[in-house]
Amino acid sequence: MVSSPRSLSVQQILGLTDLCLENARGAKDVELALELCDDAEVALSGIKGSQRKVLIASKKDEDQTLSKRIADFYINLGTLQGSLGRSDKARANFKKAVQWGGNIEQSSPYNDIKSGNPGKEAQEVTKAEVRDIPLISQDIFAEDVDSSAVMFTPPQTDERLNDIRQLAACLSLLRPSRPSDDVLEPTARDWLQVVENNADEQNRLRILATEVIREFVCDELKDAKAVAEVMCLASVLDRQNFRFLLSQFYSVVDQSGLLSIHHLQGLADLIHGADPGHLDSDDLVKILELLSTRLTETHLQSSTYIFQLTLAVSCILDAMADTNVNGLDREKLHTPLGSYLDKLRGSSDPYLIYQAAYAYQALQYVPDNETPWQAALRRTGQVIQGVSGLVSAVKGFDLDGFMEGLGNIQQGMAGATEIFKVAETAYKDVMSLAEGGKDFMDSLKASFSFEQKRTWYTALRGADTLIRDGHLVKFKTLVCEAPCRRDLAFLWGMCQRLGEIAANSLWGANTQRDAVSFLDELYRNDTEWGQQTDIKQWILTVLTHLSSLSGSVAQYAAKVLEELETDGAARKQAMYQAFRENSTCSYILKINVQSLERSPLLDRAQDKPDAEGCLRQLRKRRLEQQRNTIYIPPQAKISLQAPNEEHFPLMEAVLGFLNSDQHQVLLLLGDSGAGKSTFNKALECELWSTYKKNSPIPLHISLPTIDRPDQDMVVKQLRRLDFTDAQIKELKDHRNFVLICDGYDECQKTRNLYTSNLLNQPDEWKAKMVISCRSEYIGADYRDWFQPGDRNQPSKLAQLREAVITPFSSNQVEDYIDQYVAVYQPLWRAQEYKDALDHIPNLKELVGNPFLMTLLLDVLPRMMDPGQHLSVTRITRVLLYDQFIEQWLERGKRRLGEKELSFSARAAFESLSDEGFTINGIGFLKRLSVAIYKEQDGQPIVEYSRFQDEGSWKSAFFSRSDDKYLLREACPLARNGNQYRFIHRSMLEYGVARAIFDPQDLKERTTMQSGPNRRGSTGSAFSFEILDVDETVASDIEREPDSNSPLMWRSFVNEPSLLQFLVERAQQEPVFKKQLLNYLEYSKNDKKWRTAAANAITILVRAGVQFNSQDLRGIRIPSADLSYGMFDSVQLQGADLRHVDLHGTWLRRANLRDAQMRGVKFGELPYLKHDSRVELCVYSPDGETIAVRLSNGKVIVHSTSDWKALWISEGPSASGPAMVYSPDSKHIVSGGSDHKIRLWDVWTGMCIHTLNGHDVSVRGVAYSPRGDRIASAGRDKRIKVWDVETGECRQIWIGHKFEVLGVIYSPKGTQIASYSGNHTVRIWDVATGHCLHAMKEHRSVITKLAYSPHGNQLVSASEDHTMRLWDVATGKCRHILNGHKDGVSFAIYSPNGNQLASAGFDNSVRLWDPDRGVCLHVLQGHTSWVQQVEYSPQGDIVASVGDKTVRLWDAVTGVCRQTLAGHSGSTTSVMFSPKGGRVASSSWDETVRLWDIGAETSRRASSGHSTSVLDVKCSPRGNNVATCSKDMTVRLWDIETGVCRHVLQGHIDTVSCVVYSPQGDQIATGSDDKTVRLWSIGTGACINILKGHWGFILAVAYSPKGDQLASAGHDKTLRLWDVKSGECRHSLTGHSVVDDIVYSPTFNQLISCSIDFTLRIWDTETGGCKNTLTGHSDCVKRVAHSPLDDQVASVSNDRTVRVWDVSSGQCRHTFVGHGAKVSSVAYSPRGDQIASGDWGGTMKVWDVKSGGCLWTFTGHTNWVNKIVYSPQGDLVVSASYDKSVRIWDVSSGQCRAVIQDFQDRVNSVAWMEASGVNYLVAVCEDGVMGAWQVQHDGSRCDVSLRWMPTKGVLDVKDATLQDVQGLSHLNSMLLKQRGAV
Repeated sequence: MVSSPRSLSVQQILGLTDLCLENARGAKDVELALELCDDAEVALSGIKGSQRKVLIASKKDEDQTLSKRIADFYINLGTLQGSLGRSDKARANFKKAVQWGGNIEQSSPYNDIKSGNPGKEAQEVTKAEVRDIPLISQDIFAEDVDSSAVMFTPPQTDERLNDIRQLAACLSLLRPSRPSDDVLEPTARDWLQVVENNADEQNRLRILATEVIREFVCDELKDAKAVAEVMCLASVLDRQNFRFLLSQFYSVVDQSGLLSIHHLQGLADLIHGADPGHLDSDDLVKILELLSTRLTETHLQSSTYIFQLTLAVSCILDAMADTNVNGLDREKLHTPLGSYLDKLRGSSDPYLIYQAAYAYQALQYVPDNETPWQAALRRTGQVIQGVSGLVSAVKGFDLDGFMEGLGNIQQGMAGATEIFKVAETAYKDVMSLAEGGKDFMDSLKASFSFEQKRTWYTALRGADTLIRDGHLVKFKTLVCEAPCRRDLAFLWGMCQRLGEIAANSLWGANTQRDAVSFLDELYRNDTEWGQQTDIKQWILTVLTHLSSLSGSVAQYAAKVLEELETDGAARKQAMYQAFRENSTCSYILKINVQSLERSPLLDRAQDKPDAEGCLRQLRKRRLEQQRNTIYIPPQAKISLQAPNEEHFPLMEAVLGFLNSDQHQVLLLLGDSGAGKSTFNKALECELWSTYKKNSPIPLHISLPTIDRPDQDMVVKQLRRLDFTDAQIKELKDHRNFVLICDGYDECQKTRNLYTSNLLNQPDEWKAKMVISCRSEYIGADYRDWFQPGDRNQPSKLAQLREAVITPFSSNQVEDYIDQYVAVYQPLWRAQEYKDALDHIPNLKELVGNPFLMTLLLDVLPRMMDPGQHLSVTRITRVLLYDQFIEQWLERGKRRLGEKELSFSARAAFESLSDEGFTINGIGFLKRLSVAIYKEQDGQPIVEYSRFQDEGSWKSAFFSRSDDKYLLREACPLARNGNQYRFIHRSMLEYGVARAIFDPQDLKERTTMQSGPNRRGSTGSAFSFEILDVDETVASDIEREPDSNSPLMWRSFVNEPSLLQFLVERAQQEPVFKKQLLNYLEYSKNDKKWRTAAANAITILVRAGVQFNSQDLRGIRIPSADLSYGMFDSVQLQGADLRHVDLHGTWLRRANLRDAQMRGVKFGELPYLKHDSRVELCVYSPDGETIAVRLSNGKVIVHSTSDWKALWISEGPSASGPAMVYSPDSKHIVSGGSDHKIRLWDVWTGMCIHTLNGHDVSVRGVAYSPRGDRIASAGRDKRIKVWDVETGECRQIWIGHKFEVLGVIYSPKGTQIASYSGNHTVRIWDVATGHCLHAMKEHRSVITKLAYSPHGNQLVSASEDHTMRLWDVATGKCRHILNGHKDGVSFAIYSPNGNQLASAGFDNSVRLWDPDRGVCLHVLQGHTSWVQQVEYSPQGDIVASVGDKTVRLWDAVTGVCRQTLAGHSGSTTSVMFSPKGGRVASSSWDETVRLWDIGAETSRRASSGHSTSVLDVKCSPRGNNVATCSKDMTVRLWDIETGVCRHVLQGHIDTVSCVVYSPQGDQIATGSDDKTVRLWSIGTGACINILKGHWGFILAVAYSPKGDQLASAGHDKTLRLWDVKSGECRHSLTGHSVVDDIVYSPTFNQLISCSIDFTLRIWDTETGGCKNTLTGHSDCVKRVAHSPLDDQVASVSNDRTVRVWDVSSGQCRHTFVGHGAKVSSVAYSPRGDQIASGDWGGTMKVWDVKSGGCLWTFTGHTNWVNKIVYSPQGDLVVSASYDKSVRIWDVSSGQCRAVIQDFQDRVNSVAWMEASGVNYLVAVCEDGVMGAWQVQHDGSRCDVSLRWMPTKGVLDVKDATLQDVQGLSHLNSMLLKQRGAV
């Protein structure tokens, strides 16, 4: 034999093979020729695998030549082997030739062999030889089948599975070793592509398999069906589940007294189908030990049990062989087991004999450290060369290599003599048995030998692998070509496997039929497969079993059995008949098909409350719904009071909230349309996108869709989402939720949903809540609606968080536009939208939220006429909705017109279109909106059931009639099942508002012609043309208000969003305004109009209508909202004002005689007036009294029920800081400078005890917690403890070295802490009087000492800028709190002790974490040092007093909630009422003021400037005025109505001066930001910015022609600007700081005055200085030019007025007479008079011609800073710092009127005439301004307030309260204190 050494080269190996092949051709003996062929093949196997790959892949000529030589060798070898009758070898070598690139011609011997037509030489050989390869029909197993996907119907995601086979198929495709995509069915491949990206679905299927296993474990019977069901999953289980199932079977087999066949079969199948790695060697040894034991125990039992045990043992041994188990104990297990199997040879049962033989063969491989695959492959030439083929055999079954290995086992190989001997013996034995005619039993029994391994076992294991992987073509080849194919054991095993394929419906009908046909072939073909009776009967047994099943395979098996009855000779037919008559086989095949048709375990697993599956479906739906939506991540602020600039990313904050353990509820606030719902959906999407099993479940709940959400809200929502009760219970018991509750304001509830749903209570839902609400709908105590738990539980307060969505920023607006254009591709480009937002006045402010932004972008292109200038466009919220609804309906009409409608629907559509489809649609919308409010109280969701609601109001809108259907489809409605709602809540409110007043109705009544349609419009354009209806038209169409209007039957006072629509209508539509006023008039005579009148006046007040001097006598407006309204001098006698809101209302001089005022709300309380400064006010613990200590030593106690004084102490009884209530509220103890301590009875004022003992003044007193002891501290360095009942001194403690400044009891009363003037803190034991600790670490005076609520900590505040936190037990300092920039004046713990507040001399309040010693918030706003801080009883608010205000801060966020202003002196103390609803503050202004917490309205109080108004100018056109302010804005006002036409924003600092151009089309403003700006009056747009000054701008002036502008700055320069170009033409220098400038009306000259005592005259053409006017001896403050000639007047701090000739520069007159600096000057309109005013309050009028003083006006008490003549020159007005304006008659010298409606100095006045009416406009330092109408007929002067922007300050000065009805005592006190009479 030839051996191929590794050292040979490829060329040498080829030479050796050629030699062998040549010798074979020349051999005369066939056997020798075949042996030489084998030698040649062995020699060629010396080429390494790596060399083969390189040669085949190489492109080199020499390598390709070698490859061709090798291919030619295999062709020649195959040809020779075919001629010698070895067609199997020939076929294998021809394939190898192809692999090496060989070309097999069609006429080659290969094709003859393949087709079964051997060549001539082969035919000659086969005549003498037995034919070697059986022929099986090509139709049998013609193609491979993926066994895991046969008959596989893929389920949809989260769909219920049909049976266990479907689950097994799914899991098999998800295994890493799944079949490649190219062999999968398209449906399976598509399913796999979807599921591979869906981790949730994969988890569901795997969890379902786990649940099936659990159901099996819980199943008490574990019958054959249950075993078969879990066995179907065995091969696809993960390791954990597999091992769990294996342990269960082990336990059953181990513990069963009588072994169950199906359990044994299940155990065997489980091991047989196990994945590599699932079985451990120790497991197999353990199981084998168990089965061996049971085998020895069952020798008396039937062979059936022994068979099943043996089958299980076989599977164990198979697995042990495959997993290289080598730990089998030969003595304890191997030998006894082999011996027992050997004994089974004596059995008469062929089935048992076969199984024992199989187990015996498997046992032979276990001690060897290799698997059967390795054994077969090792015997190939490759293994002999040292190269293992194991890896390739595992990855892809190499049939040729495997077959070659099997053949070598049989025949032996060159150089492998030891192996050859074993294999040769086995081959001869098998062949002799088969051909010698021994019966089957003897053949099997002869196979038992511990010294021999049999090829049939290895071949069967290979066949099992091929079957498992669906490689049926290779399986057929293996059966036909295996060297052991005639071995009876091999045939028995193959028949068994074919029967199992045929019985298993997973293979499909065609494959099952092929298996039956294969059995048929094995039975019929005696020539190829032999005539062994036992094999034939075994085939018949299998077929009989198959025929007993159901389905097509049973029919086919029965047909085959019938045909076999006549097959063969008589002897064979007799054998058939004998079998049919005596067949009693009890062994069934492993597959029980009937048990798999139903899957009870799977059904039970799926019937469990699979909440997770439903959650996955919900997740999928919600994520899909959020696709392609425009979403801009919103910004938010921490509270309503926080400025919009202090914002943060909302999503980030909410996710932080959800990850926090400290908070439970997040309240999301925002205006209507702010994007709350959009954010809530985005939040849900974000949480679903990151959702994992067992993480909190996001549950979005639209509160309006839930009936009574205050009860079982979560359950109701889950049921709406189709969760079963069982699933809901599972979720409640085991899962956490994130409840995203949307639309609290729409659910018509004011209950706390968190507490009413018992969230996070024992056995209740575990959840965090995010809940949204429109900010305009919350009240003062809104936190009670959302706070987890009782607001009186401080521990619950921190669990509520707030976030308020802020308006869109500029960047957000642009991002939204970009997304909108990209998604919807509208008519306009993104830049066109952005240009419109930049140039249309106030448009950016209007669309600061997503919903309005959407409306705007949708309708804006249609709202703009071609060529229309953006700057003159006016767009309001209501106009946006008008256009949007019209456009929506038009689109709906087009959509319906294109839709395929029924005949009747088409007729209805045409009828609606003829009448006006848009108009009909609007009518439908109005009627539906009104019905929802009327029938459902505004609840926006309408549920309609055809059968339940037929005939109800709902059927008028939701019935099936064609017209209703068409209008419903066209309207902006959304439908979800049987629920309907408008696409946004504001659409419902708009519908009601439009039902109240519809511009279309006005159009019809006025018969106005419709203008041209907008672009793309098919409907009317009425929403825009009617805007020009004037008051005359309104008067012409006046009629009685609509008695059916919604205003009549419902109050809309608390519907701010709806009111906003009506307010805008009232501002735009004079007719509507007139109708509203008519409601007021009709209410005077008939109470049926009172609801409408209350609505009407609420709308009018919010629309800015002022009722100054109006006759409203007898109006009925109960519950109206008049807050911030203007009712100066109004007549309200006999009016019904019950429950009216008068918060911040101006009622000066109002006549309220006989008015009904029960329940009126002013939002303020009266103050308590005293005769000395109030140093301290203290509420009693029960809240029934309040004690006040005055600076004069008096103590006064008031009852809080009526705020009357109960008693007043006499004398200096309490002078000093000491006063405190007893714990039971019955007594007050006070200590003072008279060295005495007094104990008072609270209700009688009786002094119960006077405690003497201190030598000097008492600095502090404290009650013990039980109220039986009083501790006092004095300047005598002592602390004394007194008995309350007897007044005796019980203890005196001495230890302090300096005066003791204060003393406090610990919360439990066991300690007293004190502090003294030497910076020392001492802690005393109350029982013993011993000093426990003395702490001296402060470096300055200690100002305050406080115990924590738990008593374990003590805080001391000091003027050394620090606080120290002391451990009470040890006296050690735990933390030093640094942060205050000055001394700390006060410190106090929050009620629950988790926070500490401090007040400082640095004007700040700080909030601290006492546990960590860190500062949480710095609260700034006070303008002087903060004297005290106090926590509310709930701990959620911190009150502080300093300057003249009280500030209320949010304890959690640090935001200022309210600033309570009203004190006129410094505030000294503050205290909350015990229930926390009110605050009392004391002040040096001798008052105690009482405040309702949260009484401020959410509406914006001010409609004007927010701070000082510095200047006012009147337009030359006489229709508007301009004001400028420190708030950096300029406002343009309509002089007649007071409507603010424009707010001009752009300056970044104070705007100090303003002036109109001569034409009145522009204004110029000067600012402290060093710029001058030019503005358009018509559009409010900034025309130009003039830059050049480097100091503040002090004055601006237009030239007479308006083409030039002069500006004067603090930088000592004047600049002359070209108005058109904005270019600086001249920079004029020479002055110091210039205070004033004025142009000459006739010459090109500019006059300026300066603090350098001079005036200068400038040539405006050249910029040169023409003259310098000198004469003043001090600063020249103002200059005025005569209207007639070339003359100017100047005033100076030198107390003179000078008149100058401009031409000559000469001083014509010097007016002397003022006693103070002269501050203002003005010429009369005729130029014959000059008026001047000085700092002393005096004003003088001078005759210009004579220089004489005509009048000296006195009356002002402070600086007269502005003087203006009336247009007629008969009156002159003066404005003063004394907070008044005076009107003087220049003809008589009398003061005609004094206007004192101001709270601060008047900075400027202006006088103008408009429409024949004289108006006087004044502006003030506090931001107040107003216009007064002045009527002067010579003898009298009537002045009345025309309008005043609201400031939110209640003013009732001089209001008449005579005979008012129902006014409460407190309100009466309040009004009288404010000046009412």
